[in-house]
Amino acid sequence: MTTYDRPFGRTFDDFVVGDVYRHWPGKTITESDDHLFCMITMNHHPLHTNAWFAEEETVHGRNVVVGNLVYSLALGMSVPDVSGSAIANLEVESLVHRHPTFHGDTIYAETKVVDKVESRSKDDRGIVTVETKAFNQRGEEVCFFRRKVMVWRAAAAPARRRPYGDDVWG
Repeated sequence: MTTYDRPFGRTFDDFVVGDVYRHWPGKTITESDDHLFCMITMNHHPLHTNAWFAEEETVHGRNVVVGNLVYSLALGMSVPDVSGSAIANLEVESLVHRHPTFHGDTIYAETKVVDKVESRSKDDRGIVTVETKAFNQRGEEVCFFRRKVMVWRAAAAPARRRPYGDDVWG
């Protein structure tokens, strides 16, 4: 019998500059998703939550999904491939919304490794710089961000453990 652990994040040694991770699955953003996110984050702009206002008073003539939801989805999609076992997310260097996202659009994301630097102060970690792009179902890039993540070196990474043990099948 073989047991497979799903990879969740990577160590510094696993990252290769130039590699691209295609995150899966995508997410269709519903009107409810957008409204809930707006209410949770106290963004009450009618562009996102008022159909009449969006139709009559805006450039697009319909509700636009709040940009931070699109960013949050793309970031979340990247976690299993990039930062799932990180020590810390250090910074978001840039965040650009290139096209609007509308209710019913499906978001997909990809991340490219653009740099990696060993820590100068601690030899058990390093800093990885990645760029993530989010696309809609038409292939239009709707969001781009660049961030730095502090990750463990492979030899120093904490072991995966389960509170109930690993041998449940006997």
